[in-house]
Amino acid sequence: MSKLIDIVVHDDVWRLLKLVPANERARVVNQALREWARERRRLDAVAEMDRLRSDGEMKPTTSDEIVRWIREERDIEH
Repeated sequence: MSKLIDIVVHDDVWRLLKLVPANERARVVNQALREWARERRRLDAVAEMDRLRSDGEMKPTTSDEIVRWIREERDIEH
């Protein structure tokens, strides 16, 4: 589902956006926002991992433990 919104952009952004054909602007803006959101989620995850490491909540993990956890999750899902 799509939503129509009004946004205000700075002059420098508008100069760039005017270079994009009018019928493609929504796609370009959506793509840029998706990329921004993906990067933001990644940065948030990194920050959370750093916080857990610094708080001592994360314990060193072996590959065998990770494989066991994945197998347990697969068993739960089926």
